Amino acid sequence: MTADERRLLRLYRALPASRQEGLFDYMEFMLARAQPDVPAVPSEPLGIPRPDQESVVKAIKRLRENYPMLDRARILHETSGLMTQHLVHGKTASQVIDELEALFQRHFQAMQSGG
Repeated sequence: MTADERRLLRLYRALPASRQEGLFDYMEFMLARAQPDVPAVPSEPLGIPRPDQESVVKAIKRLRENYPMLDRARILHETSGLMTQHLVHGKTASQVIDELEALFQRHFQAMQSGG
């Protein structure tokens, strides 16, 4: 037990029972205020439009923002494979982005159906 914890316990024990209850109420109030608000994750894609000119990297960032409900780790391998097709094998950015769009949509539909 730290020195602060021992001090808190000593002070708590010195209070009358009615004040101890008030202290608990105050601590719970303070705890509720201290916890950050966690934004709810949307259940539907955000509908971020695809710009006319977009790099593959920016497309991946956009799709991640558009589908915040998807687990990035589950699509990392396929996303990396598509990036490799673009960088190493010369597949056009437009083709790869089309496939990325389909990949994210497929994973979203699988999530929706419980898969």
